[in-house]
Amino acid sequence: MIKTYAYGFPRLGKQREFKRLIEGFWAGKVTEEELLTGIEKLNKKREESYAAHVDNFPRGEMTLYDPMLDTALILGLYRAESLEEYFQLCRGKNALEMTKWFNTNYHYLVPDFEGKRPQFKATVPVWDRHKGVKRNAHLIGPLTFLKLSKNLPEGAFGELLKEVAKTLVDYAVERGFESIHLDDPAFVLELSKEEWKAVEEAYGEFERFPGDVNLFTYYDSVDNLAGLFELPVSGVGVDLVHDRGENLKQLKTVEPGGKKLFAGVIDGRNVWRADLTAKRALLAELAERFEVVATNAAPLFHLPVSLAGATLPEGLLEKVAFAEEKLKELSLIAKGSDQELNSWSKGVGSSFGELKEVRERVQNLKEEDFERKPAYSERVKKQQEVLKLPLFPTTTIGSFPQTEEVRRVRLLYRKGKLSQEDYDTFIRGEIAKAIQIQEELGLDVFVHGEFERTDMVEFFAEKMKGIATTGNGWVISYGTRCYRPPIIYGDVDREGPMTIKEIAFAQSLTDKPVKGMLTGPVTIIAWSFVREDIPTEEVAYQIALALKDEIADYEKAGIKIVQIDEPAIREKAPIKRRNWDDYFRWAVRSFRLCHSSVKPETQIHTHMCYSEFGEIMEYILQMDFDVISIEATRSKGDIIEAFEKVNFDRQIGLGVWDIHSPYVPTVEEMKEIVERALKVIPKENFWINPDCGLKTRRWEEVIPALRNLVALAKELREEQ
Repeated sequence: MIKTYAYGFPRLGKQREFKRLIEGFWAGKVTEEELLTGIEKLNKKREESYAAHVDNFPRGEMTLYDPMLDTALILGLYRAESLEEYFQLCRGKNALEMTKWFNTNYHYLVPDFEGKRPQFKATVPVWDRHKGVKRNAHLIGPLTFLKLSKNLPEGAFGELLKEVAKTLVDYAVERGFESIHLDDPAFVLELSKEEWKAVEEAYGEFERFPGDVNLFTYYDSVDNLAGLFELPVSGVGVDLVHDRGENLKQLKTVEPGGKKLFAGVIDGRNVWRADLTAKRALLAELAERFEVVATNAAPLFHLPVSLAGATLPEGLLEKVAFAEEKLKELSLIAKGSDQELNSWSKGVGSSFGELKEVRERVQNLKEEDFERKPAYSERVKKQQEVLKLPLFPTTTIGSFPQTEEVRRVRLLYRKGKLSQEDYDTFIRGEIAKAIQIQEELGLDVFVHGEFERTDMVEFFAEKMKGIATTGNGWVISYGTRCYRPPIIYGDVDREGPMTIKEIAFAQSLTDKPVKGMLTGPVTIIAWSFVREDIPTEEVAYQIALALKDEIADYEKAGIKIVQIDEPAIREKAPIKRRNWDDYFRWAVRSFRLCHSSVKPETQIHTHMCYSEFGEIMEYILQMDFDVISIEATRSKGDIIEAFEKVNFDRQIGLGVWDIHSPYVPTVEEMKEIVERALKVIPKENFWINPDCGLKTRRWEEVIPALRNLVALAKELREEQ
């Protein structure tokens, strides 16, 4: 019988218990004892889910915020003597930078070696995730920890890698672990020969560990899979779903060396049910050369916990599987009859929700549909004539605080307990308040506040054909912040105008320009579970055409600025750069398709956050926007380096306020970021704005921070 293994089960809980416990502790409503007891109970439920379906799983996966931070504390890179100090590293004034975990929508905290040549020492942190753990102790691997850290001392990679590996082994030995589950997905990166040599030397440290070490990679293929099997480990986990067939090809020639193969055959990143008959056949083929264990490809925390409570259209439910159902798929592969496998997978691969007119519209696209005229140098003059913005214009990214009252009223409306008329009246009232606050603060470009929007993707999903929302399908994005990814199951089109009512009302209340706010096609795809029966490129063009129609309605309503948010354009990129050109070709074209036919005087903005911009600058420049706003606070303005190397002729707003923290920055702290930027970016092209939307913050934080932001702009105008 096939052995089964699973990892990465969501920590969130079916009722978001994780979020309520942690945020309750932050608010002083949950004691430390209650927090730790609650987390222990939640983790027990997780492990019970594993045990009900699979033969084995890792222990010690549970974190209070992020596993990379936990690893940094285990290594002694940071110290936290209390939970308050632990959370200060997550969300306080000195919080670590946050960025995307590989090409996913999970954000991790970035260990920073700036100014440090650490003396690593195995440490039991204040949050002891391995308390009572002996078997399959979960650890982040040394390569992933270092490759995803920043500001490593020059030339010290190999030495540091060996020290990290040694410290992890010291920690494992001192804790008395009997076996280790080692998550080291950085092996799917394009590693140099020098890096592989450093890996071989560093991994030699694991020879000191007396028990099994099972190494797991995922999200893509490993370029040197044979080298991975030669490391001193007991088993190797590979992704056989997202590997483009490359791992499978290498496995045909790799020498097993007596090591187990953890075959990742069940998709941990998308919700579609697997063809279990085909998966079982693949495992049987691999079993001719390896001792095979069936497992998931990628951690399951990218999925909602369970289909229980999900609200899906008729016909879709039997096509999808969330985390618990993925465990069931592993169980069925091992123990199910042929009839059970066929019954489970009967809807796999079939089309659902086809719209002939949408397909034809995409097929009839011409090259001119992706080109905006006139050139930026001409249209920027017309935009300034219309908008008459001052030097250092101020704005926000889009959303304003979603108070308990806003969430309460929206919930009543969604449950049918509030009429459309009463709901619209409430939303207009909130918009009016937001416009008044912006007037009083003296901002230059306004937003309507997005009080009607639960989420920047889910909101549009609810108004488009071919996309389903899940009801209770929550997934963690970072820390305790969670969202509900929609499911793109069919051809996509607007039901009708999606946002015009609220934006036009906001514009009617002020003479200042109000931005129309849209989420771009790549981000809608990246933060959804996308269909796999047609190319993703075609899905992107379908969404772009729907947004194109929405922008045309904006212009008819007199909206002069439109922001198309694409915060996910970098995260969606393939992990291996050799695959970037094809991805960015359609990603950039889908963005351009949205705005290619707008008037010259309509100003197009975009927003991106927490990405390595220097890596993708050549592609960003091809998007042909007029203004871009980006994060710059947690990176301390390091992003400016990306703009020092190119001729960036567009306008840019660097985020001067980290909205992921409750801390209110001073004018001086914001100015420090701006002054460095102005050495590279002409003052005529510089906007002042926060890092991201403000929906998760409180008005008591937002108003003083925005007041400081406006004061900064006025001070800069006087100086310039």
